Amino acid sequence: METADKDNNLERGLSLPQATAINMIDMVGIGPFVTIPLIVSAMQGPICILAWVLGAVLAYTDGAVWAELGAKWPEAGGSYVFLQKLFGKWGRMMAFLFIWQTVIQAPLVVASGAIGFSQYLTFLVPLDRLQQKAVSGALVIVLVVLLYRNIKSIGRISIFFGVLTAGTLIWLILSGIPHFKAAQAFDWHVSSFNGNTALFAALGMASVKSVYSYLGYYNVCHLGAEIKEPAKNIPRSIFISITGIAILYLCMQVMILGVLPWQQVAGSKFIASTYFAHIYSRATGQVATLLILGIAVASLFSVILGYSRIPYAAAKNGDFFSIFGRVHAKYKIPHVSLLVLGALGFLFSLLFKLGDVITAIVVVRILIQFVSQALGLIAWHINNKKDNMPYKMPLFPIPAIISICIWLFIFFSNKWEYILGALAIIISGLLLFYLWERYRMAAK
Repeated sequence: METADKDNNLERGLSLPQATAINMIDMVGIGPFVTIPLIVSAMQGPICILAWVLGAVLAYTDGAVWAELGAKWPEAGGSYVFLQKLFGKWGRMMAFLFIWQTVIQAPLVVASGAIGFSQYLTFLVPLDRLQQKAVSGALVIVLVVLLYRNIKSIGRISIFFGVLTAGTLIWLILSGIPHFKAAQAFDWHVSSFNGNTALFAALGMASVKSVYSYLGYYNVCHLGAEIKEPAKNIPRSIFISITGIAILYLCMQVMILGVLPWQQVAGSKFIASTYFAHIYSRATGQVATLLILGIAVASLFSVILGYSRIPYAAAKNGDFFSIFGRVHAKYKIPHVSLLVLGALGFLFSLLFKLGDVITAIVVVRILIQFVSQALGLIAWHINNKKDNMPYKMPLFPIPAIISICIWLFIFFSNKWEYILGALAIIISGLLLFYLWERYRMAAK
């Protein structure tokens, strides 16, 4: 099967710093500031650090899978391309299932960031439910306008957003040092749980939230056709971004718990704003809120950028509606795909609530995207032993196996409605694939 952008109409204009910045701003966003209270509540105290550690381990091990695949096939579309290559005669079906899943979950990702933005804004401005929805929808529109430009301009904007993101997290960490109480931060008791089963169940649910906050380390793979020297820069950008964000997340969680009692953290809707207001003043908390809102904008910027390349890649290969394969004559971007994703994100931001969206985003993707890619990569090495990979993970296949185990642990630790929802999307995708193939055959 011909690859998604064999005749690349996109421009390789993103450097290593720009690619890393795009990953990092995708990973942070509003996520940790919304999920920290949920994670602390689920784990009932500072032992919640286990969820953040598990998320970091998963990001590293699964990131190694993405690094290999991204370096091997640096094309637009990421998993769409990888699944085709890895699964041979079943590749078209796997790729279709991924596109079908993406059509549902990508706008949900956009909506989750926009909804989180509007909710955090209420720390500064009182907004009723209707007004929050209006803010969410308007934000999606503004971001699509920002992305409607040349990729080099986008790269420069991403550097600015990356500095804003890292700077805000570092300020949060450093501000707490004079007020830090180690005994409070490291009170890793487990007495609240009735046995190991309850502890592991809580860890599974909390890890969904921490993993949500780490997601985005692979965004550079969606932009593979626009990365300079991809065989080197894609793996480097993945591991640099994971390392930087993991350190910041762990330090941030420990620092917050060393300054504020965990019960207060668990009950806060604006944990970062509350934290800064406690250390300094409410006015400083408001300034911090503005910075966090800026980070949320930066993350959505990166998310929409990466996901817009997936339908484009499928359309270029004849596996999706051809209109999505159009490239803007001047800006050299897949503008139709960008506009459609923005429109769906706008719609979803008006329809859904944040809590359910976060869990659904993670669970829906586990089997087809993450687990299948890791299994496919292991099989590829077994069946193509003489193939020279531009990058090969250390200790192969151990990282891939670890990532599979953690993904499955998170998947089966969740509520049945989410598990059944994920399976329903796969089953409906298989039915649609059958109908799509019949249509393709009839068209010939």
